[in-house]
Amino acid sequence: MGDVGFSYTLDEALSAIGFGKFQFIVLAYSGLGWVAEAMEMMLLSFVGPAIQPEWGLSSSQESLISTVAFAGMLIGAYSWGVVSDSYGRKKGFLGSAIITSGAGFLSAFAPNYISLLILRFFVGIGLGCGHVFTSWFLEFVPIPNRGAWMVVFSTFWTVGTIMEAALAWWIMPNYGWRLLLGLSAVPSLLALVFYPLVPESPRYLSTQGRLTEACYILTKGAQLNKKELPEGLLVSDHVNKIETDDELSESSLLLSSIRNKTSDSQRRSSSVFMLFSPKLIRTTVLLWFLYFGNTFSYYGIILLTSQLSIGQSECEQPTLLAENIQDSSLYVNVFITSLAELPGLGIAALILDRVGRKISMEIMTVAGFILLLPLVLHQNAILTTIFLFGARMFISANFIVVCIYAPEVYPTSLRATGVGIATAIGRIGGMVCPLIAVGMSSNCHQTLPVILFEVTILLSGLCVVLLPFETKGRELVDVIDLPVQNVQVD
Repeated sequence: MGDVGFSYTLDEALSAIGFGKFQFIVLAYSGLGWVAEAMEMMLLSFVGPAIQPEWGLSSSQESLISTVAFAGMLIGAYSWGVVSDSYGRKKGFLGSAIITSGAGFLSAFAPNYISLLILRFFVGIGLGCGHVFTSWFLEFVPIPNRGAWMVVFSTFWTVGTIMEAALAWWIMPNYGWRLLLGLSAVPSLLALVFYPLVPESPRYLSTQGRLTEACYILTKGAQLNKKELPEGLLVSDHVNKIETDDELSESSLLLSSIRNKTSDSQRRSSSVFMLFSPKLIRTTVLLWFLYFGNTFSYYGIILLTSQLSIGQSECEQPTLLAENIQDSSLYVNVFITSLAELPGLGIAALILDRVGRKISMEIMTVAGFILLLPLVLHQNAILTTIFLFGARMFISANFIVVCIYAPEVYPTSLRATGVGIATAIGRIGGMVCPLIAVGMSSNCHQTLPVILFEVTILLSGLCVVLLPFETKGRELVDVIDLPVQNVQVD
């Protein structure tokens, strides 16, 4: 707050109201969005192997079920990012919940392979909004311990993967894949039901010049947290930066003009081309590959778990695939490796705000590479599960840190778009990984897929080293160096 209490910024308001009941409501809803995405993605490990013998599919047709979902996510990630930056975060949530829940439930009744592919594609489009939940929650969190709270938010993804693995363990052997598809769509339906209860991002409203609405939401938040907002008027962070103590009255007169000009500049800065501005181009390109590499590796390990679990019994004692699907060892192995994300989250929470985002990502990348390396050669079932457990622990933790870093590095005016495009690039990795993990690991051949995953992990580590910014302890910015100092009153 200014020395004379004339104005305060959004970051000052969030620091004043602290982290309380208001943020827990936001955390619960954004976490629900991530649980929904995690469950829909995890079921790909179970549905493909179950449908293949039932419908007589080839391995390439089986992998296509996962690939079309990632293709939909590629389109959705970009589209929901643009929608959220242009019309508000909540608009993205609404569209996503409608499409995901609708297509998800209809998938359970798909009469044939083609209809299932179409419906899973639309589920993927809806799931593409997942990154907006991250940006939305981030915009409510005060700077102190922001990294730790973002890790707490990320636990919802892990909860979703564990829930799906446990649900599949119970449902698949007894009731089949259709019931699993229907139940996995329930979190998306709940997101639709609770949609009217959640607030729009005050940071987004501030960048749009809707400061009255932003102030109203902050006031409600302060009441819920039983705190007081700073005295004075809420102004955008950018406006506050140009104020000085001896120019407050002049600043007050210029405020309206500056807001209008700033709003125009913000709309221009929302363009995709701003991601290639001199200050962002290096970060943007490196983040694109980081998202590609982490998506490719993370989902590759998940799909490898189910494929190698089935493959162990096929390689050691050939049998029918349909019998392997009924074998509980598949679900046990996937469930155990899903639990690996819990210690990964603990490690991330422990070091993220201590050593920073970049060093955390470097540690996770190296550890994941080392633990996946032994699987270049065929191992017994116990060692395979142990190495997959360790690799998933660190690769998932690394992915979480990347998902925290990206929204922090982009300004509010293009945060959802920037992260959305990076997420869309990542989904290309998701589209490719089923072809590698499912197609190439069939017939007891696992060496080449694992080598490809290892090379990708190494290149991702190199990208981390080259990232120009560390975001630990930094304030979120709203715009990119807008030249408001040249604003003149006519």
